[in-house]
Amino acid sequence: MAPFQFTERPTPFNTKGGSTLPIFAVTPAHIETGTIDPIALDWARKAGYKAESGSLLLIPTADGHLGGALFGLGTNPSEQPYITGKLARALPAGDWHIETAPLTANRLSLGFGLGSYRFDRYKSEKSPAATLMIPRDADANEIKRQLAGVFLARDLINTPTNDMGPEQLEAAFRDLAVHYKAEMSVIIGDDLLKENFPLVHTVGRASADAPRLLELRWGKKGHRKVTLVGKGVCFDTGGLDIKPASSMLLMKKDMGGAANVMGLALMIMDAKLKVDLRVIIPVVENSISSNAFRPGDIYRSRKGLTVQIDNTDAEGRLILADALAYADEEEPDLLIDMATLTGAARVALGPDLPPFFTDDATLAHDLMEASLETDDPLWQLPLYAGYEKDIRTKFADITNAPAGGMAGAITAALFLKRFVSKAKSWAHFDIYGWAPNERAHSPGGGEAQAIRALYHHIRHSIR
Repeated sequence: MAPFQFTERPTPFNTKGGSTLPIFAVTPAHIETGTIDPIALDWARKAGYKAESGSLLLIPTADGHLGGALFGLGTNPSEQPYITGKLARALPAGDWHIETAPLTANRLSLGFGLGSYRFDRYKSEKSPAATLMIPRDADANEIKRQLAGVFLARDLINTPTNDMGPEQLEAAFRDLAVHYKAEMSVIIGDDLLKENFPLVHTVGRASADAPRLLELRWGKKGHRKVTLVGKGVCFDTGGLDIKPASSMLLMKKDMGGAANVMGLALMIMDAKLKVDLRVIIPVVENSISSNAFRPGDIYRSRKGLTVQIDNTDAEGRLILADALAYADEEEPDLLIDMATLTGAARVALGPDLPPFFTDDATLAHDLMEASLETDDPLWQLPLYAGYEKDIRTKFADITNAPAGGMAGAITAALFLKRFVSKAKSWAHFDIYGWAPNERAHSPGGGEAQAIRALYHHIRHSIR
């Protein structure tokens, strides 16, 4: 069975064998020492080609046709393990293969695939693209699986809210469940109150598109319980504490946690990992209406803790609170939540390095190892108990928006921690879900973050 696709697109790979054009991926040392194909070397020297990182030089045949290409890796290819992503956008349309490259077959193929991503759903004209033959010593199925997970996350985030509101996100979630024969359920609107999800209902009730809680179950009872929770705020106006227009421009990505969790779930199910998988996504649109929740309101959560609303723009942690409490009730072996939660995390680490929080030292070590092995950047930030006082408030158990703004990513994580008590291990990921600029392995826009590292960790922890 082929991996699930939210947006059907042609594969970036080919299987045409000898009919493909060669790519010589080289460092400056290859040019200096002459250790590449003689025809390619002669052309490179005549053109003054230096093999700088990401540079491309097309090679003609004797009769003036396209004969191949030289691709520069720079002096230290390990610094950019997915540099071949640039090839996918720089090469002329056609079928290609890598002739020589001082990179592992999996890395060069995955890099090319990641860089091939295009979000052209709303483009009137679509241009043809280059394809690459996956080397025989690469794990083609694993590469395609990871690409499918990453592309699903990117597609969902990139889709504007007029086509990716709560109803449409539910439809995508249902399609994913159907593809992998998973059980799927949904609680919508006022039924959230009947089923004791008061905070999810509170945040989403002002929208014309009703709030909902999505749940997927897959795998076999008795296997390791892995539960994934993702923030699904399809658009965030900020509520009555309304955002300025400039801050709303990217708020279609505020369901990036849900998108990434779905991408991770795809990889797990497609690989048929021996886990008891549960995916929970609270889905809302934080809108403004006469029934919108207000600053100063106090609400009781699913766990029973009361929460004072000191800022309606700190809504993500509210819906996650109910979802985490629900997830925690089954005492999972591993509980992961992902959310585009705080600007403070971006100020601390920038858009490309998502922080995670956990009080499980072994899990933290294993996640950092997985990050390095997959070149999927992560960094641990502390659940510093000294800031617990900041989430306390006079009239309720906790506040959703501590005063002062200091250590905002940490206090948000401490808030969420109050709703997890039974899970054997828990980690919270405060992701950005967006690449502001083009990179070798990404054209920019919606981005999958941490899910390749998490997949690697889960895959290797169940052996």
